[in-house]
Amino acid sequence: MLRSSTRVWATRSIRGKASSLSVAAAASASAGTVPFAAVSYPADSSSRFFATLPTDDDAPAASSGGFTVPKEGYAEEGEWDGCRRDFMAPIQISSRGADILTNPLYSKGTAFKSGERDRLRLRGLLPHRVMNIHKQKNRFLKSLRDLDSSIRKNLMLEDLHDRNETLYHRILVDHMEEMAPLIYTPTVGQACQEYAARFRRPRGMYFSEDDRGHMAAMVYNWPQRDVHVIVVTDGSRILGLGDLGSNGMGIPIGKLSLYCAAGGIAPHRVLPIVLDVGTDNKELLEDEFYLGAQRPRLRGPEYFHLVDEFMEAVRYRWPNVLVQFEDFDSSVAQKLLDKYRQKHLCFNDDIQGTGATTLAGLLGALRAKGEDVNSLGDQRILIVGAGSAGIGITQVLYAAMLEQGYSEEDAKNSFFICDNRGLLGQDRIDQMSPEAALFARAEDDGLSMLDVVKKYKPTVILGVTAVGGLFNQELIREMNSHVDRPIIFPLSNPTTKAECTAEQAFEWTDGNCIFASGSPFGPVEMANGQTYYTSQCNNMYVFPGLGLGATVSGAKRVTDRMLYIAAKALAECVPEEELARGQVFPNISQIRMVSRRVAVAVVEEALREGLATKVTAEDAADLDGFVARKMYYPEYVPLVEKRTVTV
Repeated sequence: MLRSSTRVWATRSIRGKASSLSVAAAASASAGTVPFAAVSYPADSSSRFFATLPTDDDAPAASSGGFTVPKEGYAEEGEWDGCRRDFMAPIQISSRGADILTNPLYSKGTAFKSGERDRLRLRGLLPHRVMNIHKQKNRFLKSLRDLDSSIRKNLMLEDLHDRNETLYHRILVDHMEEMAPLIYTPTVGQACQEYAARFRRPRGMYFSEDDRGHMAAMVYNWPQRDVHVIVVTDGSRILGLGDLGSNGMGIPIGKLSLYCAAGGIAPHRVLPIVLDVGTDNKELLEDEFYLGAQRPRLRGPEYFHLVDEFMEAVRYRWPNVLVQFEDFDSSVAQKLLDKYRQKHLCFNDDIQGTGATTLAGLLGALRAKGEDVNSLGDQRILIVGAGSAGIGITQVLYAAMLEQGYSEEDAKNSFFICDNRGLLGQDRIDQMSPEAALFARAEDDGLSMLDVVKKYKPTVILGVTAVGGLFNQELIREMNSHVDRPIIFPLSNPTTKAECTAEQAFEWTDGNCIFASGSPFGPVEMANGQTYYTSQCNNMYVFPGLGLGATVSGAKRVTDRMLYIAAKALAECVPEEELARGQVFPNISQIRMVSRRVAVAVVEEALREGLATKVTAEDAADLDGFVARKMYYPEYVPLVEKRTVTV
């Protein structure tokens, strides 16, 4: 029985150079075993990391991020075709026979080889031919690409997720650029809206008012004892779609898929959760098929008591778990973050994750313009939207300016925040949250967005309003008339909620802007034949690496400086050739390399602040290798039935 992490090293020569393959099996205390082996590859300190095993059967080698694994060492005949025949630590499981095939953590589908079919009592339960993971992937991709809509592709991917988690995450790892928009923004918005109607099988946990007093016991219903990351939502503000109640479960599921594929957190170590506190969405209250609590949303002290019990319960069972708050309404998001951030390992992705990602984008934009990245406080930044995301971005940018040496007064004067009533000014400071009040202007309260552009000539405009088309032609042309290469970031999701499109931004500035958006837009070809490139300012560039770094280091909490350091690490991942094209984020296909770099930066900062509890002196000597060895890689590993032998 495995009771703790087991690492087995197999070293072989690749083209004359030593390459170590680390097969890591982390034990699940609930069953005494683990459903996955995480395969990771030592890397040097350069950007060439994260090996991918061959993606096509006839390919001589494969790489993703630059580190290449040759075809040598892989069998080319029979059922072992395309498979490694090195030592891999087996996993002991209590299941056998048909039970294995219905467990997505263990199932390999048609990839079970003859030896396993015999020892696991699967013979006769599967078709004759053995298909390796590469053939399975190619077969699935062919069917997926035959579908004609993103939502149908999302459903097909989730069906695979429910059958075979290893294959699902392997497809994400190998084809992240194609898959990310299908499992997350923009498709996840529609998936959430239709969640109840399309419900297949339960995934994650739900906590409601009816569970008060039982939560400490409820958490033991979850079968995995080694949970590292929880993503939780109360469904009150899903993307730009508003209150979707328990239908918001699609968000934690999508986020955690990215944690696994992009951040290298093993699937059995993540847990999606919905706090089902009711809904104020009239359509859902009257929907006969809605699966959540059909009553008005819980508010006030009762709401905060429920969240309190939930936080205590999950921390009691999993003392080191990272809790990521996701899509909570602005009325409670900052309050919850302030309440728990000092005593729990937690962060709010909409406030802090969005802020760190936006900061990285602005640092990249300054590099693209040929300006000093430490000149952030010299920018004039118009933030349109004063909710949790808008104020969160402001707070992170403000903290970055202080890090760069600007005074508090100079840093505050860089910001112009508009809500639906115009510029935030001190005339209505008593109506603002303390966080927003810090940035209220001394004059011009209520000044319209267009007049702010005319008077203050911002160099940067950020949109977090979920009002599609808010940045109109007059506004963008006015901004462009005052600024060389204005930085335009419409960050609202999904695509229909974006404040402007990439095509509009480039057309209205005559191709003179730097553009990044929350949802993906393709390159824009102008009438003059020139092509302009876009970037996606998506939190997935930050939260997987931040979560990986916080959990592998055993950080006691997530600090503001960790967010700043994470943003800097992300900004440094953008190659010069991409900056020259106006792109301010790395290609999404490099997301595992990005996550690793962000994680290393977070671990370094946790050590500097004295908050790391799981990093030894030996680990600290090679943090890059330490983080790389901890990253899960989706590959089939041998399974053996756990048996008790008595004499």
